[in-house]
Parts: sequence; C-alpha cells; structure tokens
Amino acid sequence: MRVLFELYEGLRIAGQAIWANKLRSVLTTLGIIIGIIAVTLMATVIDGLDQQFEKSLSQLGADVVYVSKWPWGQNTNLDWWNYVNRPDIQASLVDNIRERSRYAQAVAPMTSTNRTVQYRERSIGAEVTGSTPEYGRIRNVELQAGRFFTESDERGARNVCVLGATVASELFPIATPVGKRVRLGNKPCRVIGVQEKQGKGLFGSLSADDTVLMPFSTFEKLFGMSRWRSIDIMVQLPQGPSMARGKDELAGIVRIARGVEPAEQNNFEINDSDRVRESFSATKIAINAVGLFLTGLALVVGGIGVSNIMFVSVRERTKEIGVRKAVGAKRRTIMLQFLVEAVIVCMIGGLIGVVISLGLTPLIEAVMGVTTVLPLDTILVAFGICVFVGIAAGIAPAWQAATADPIEALRYE
Repeated sequence: MRVLFELYEGLRIAGQAIWANKLRSVLTTLGIIIGIIAVTLMATVIDGLDQQFEKSLSQLGADVVYVSKWPWGQNTNLDWWNYVNRPDIQASLVDNIRERSRYAQAVAPMTSTNRTVQYRERSIGAEVTGSTPEYGRIRNVELQAGRFFTESDERGARNVCVLGATVASELFPIATPVGKRVRLGNKPCRVIGVQEKQGKGLFGSLSADDTVLMPFSTFEKLFGMSRWRSIDIMVQLPQGPSMARGKDELAGIVRIARGVEPAEQNNFEINDSDRVRESFSATKIAINAVGLFLTGLALVVGGIGVSNIMFVSVRERTKEIGVRKAVGAKRRTIMLQFLVEAVIVCMIGGLIGVVISLGLTPLIEAVMGVTTVLPLDTILVAFGICVFVGIAAGIAPAWQAATADPIEALRYE
C-alpha cells in the first residue's frame, strides 16, 4: 500500500510540475514525437505492404509456375546480356507441356501489350493480354457480368474481350459494357464480360482492373506480337510435395523441347510466387533497417532532451527536495517522483506522435496506394517505447535528486 501511495503522490506532483511548464514539456518531447511517428508509420506501411503484396501474389496463384525468358525478383542488369540472348519462349511449347507433363493440371500461354481502349469519346490506357480459356481457371477469374471467352472463341480467333473493372467503369460509367464494341488501338472488339474488382496493384502497379483479356489467337491476329517476342507460359501444378516434382519435370520437358544439352544451364526460367516473395523480403528488411535507424536516432535525441530538462527540473526544485528529505522522504520516494515525471513527459510525446500518425495514415494510403491501418499492438508498442525512454532518460536526474544532501539542498538558492 505504501508503494501505491508513493506512486500516486509521484503522479500528482509530476502532473503539477508538467502543467506548470506546459510549453517546455511539449517542446522537450519533439524528439520523442518524431520517433513515435517514425515507428508507428513504419509499422503501418509495412503491414499495408504485406497485405497488398499477399493480395497481389494471390492473383499469380500459389499453385502456378511460369515458364519465362527472364527471371523474376532479381537484378537482371547484372547479367542482362545473357538473358536477352536467350531464345524466345514460343507458343508451340504449350502443346509440348500438355502432352508430356504428368503433373500439369492446366497450361496456358500469355502475352500482352499496352493499348488505348476506346468507346465513343471515352478512352483509357490498358494492358491487353492474350491467353487461352485456361487462363480463367488458372487465375481464378471472377466476373461481375457476362462470360469468359471459350475454346470456340479461341479456335475462331473471334474479336471478343473481357474488361477489367476499372476499364469498364471508365468507358461505361452508365451503360452496360457487355455486348458493346470497343477499339483496342484501332482494332474493334466486342465486350463479352467484365471482371470483378480486384483493387490496386503493389506500389501502384497495374492490377487486373486495368487489363483487357482476349483469346490468344485473337491477340496474335490483331497485334501479331507473340511472333516477335517471348511469351510466358502458365502451368498449374498440384500443391504440396507434388509441386516440387512437377517443377522438376517441367524443367526437363522444356530443356528437351529447346534442345538444351545435359551439361548446359537452362536458357529459360521457372518462376513462381516464392521468388517474388524472397525479393520482397529483402526490400522489407531494407525498409525496416532504415526505419529503425531513423526511429532510434530520433528517440536518442528525444531521450537526451528529456534528460536535460529533468536535470533542469531537479535544479529548480532543489529546495523542495531538501524540504521533503528533511521531513523524512526516502530516496526511493524522491527517485520515483522524478522517474514518473520523465515517463509522463515521454508519454505525452508518444500520445501526440500517435495522434499525428493517425492523421497521416490516410495520406500514406492515398500516396502509396496500399491499405494502411494503425494496429492496436503497434500503438501499445509505441507507448512501451515511451516508458522505456522515459526511464532511461530520467534515471540519472532522479538519482541525483534522490542522493542530494538535504542540508545543502535547503541552502540552495
């Protein structure tokens, strides 16, 4: 009970001292405020990036691998000449994989180009992607209206397309897109479906909402792009242990089809979401390191400021300390009083920092294009940091006050 009473008295006296010097207390906490803003915003941004990243990866498919000319998730500039001289991935490889693979559940070529999509006086830039009907199964395409293209559309190279949600809303703010004819560049195409809204891509990149899908044969007929550049081939494999065996089998099939000798390295890549995840992990570590450095620097500066002000407070109240010790106050009581005051000063800075972070969160969401929410556990960690900094910054001034000679303190002017 005595300890609780001393803590209560410490809180009361500390509150009075801080209230008597309101402006000085707030200015003292500037470093703490900056540090708490840094740590809370960093945690918020990383949490938002994680959610957006996993959402983007889910569009690639956890059970899907991509046979590509270029590797994902690494600095290709270091070996650019090697990659650019690789033979292009050809559409004929799709049939080879279908016929020979025991593990492939679905196989689809994929190629794309950027075009302006126009309907009457409205237009929008979009990524036009050509693939086969298996694309819808592999990518789990969901439609809000119409249908996906079929094998019949693919065989007949029909001029049909499926719009992403953003493309559809921009071109048809009122009218129903299905059945209308749009122009991709200067090529006419009939809209047969509209995809469900997916949300923004990571770091503002294009998402499925900004694409137009069409049969692979139609893409080749209209744009001819697949003849002159490499395509990607999506292969859906069973998840679990079979996936690793499926990837090994796939690499062997592609090596044979491309005439790669046993002693030669692959002249293609088997990409999957894990490669992107590894690359993102390195980026996240770098962001964390920079954020922690800036946070630590701000908190050290803030802690020094709080410590200096506490020393000033001890000097200003030297006579009060002498009186309290003369009437029997223990060292523990005096020390607790100034430690509590230092912690409260830091908590005030933490509270201001959290409030500012809450205000900045929508701005970060708008600028970075990721969903950002300040979690409760991050707020609790921020206040925990404030307590730690307050104790660390106040321990020396509190000890100086607690060990002061009462006679000398009473004579202090």
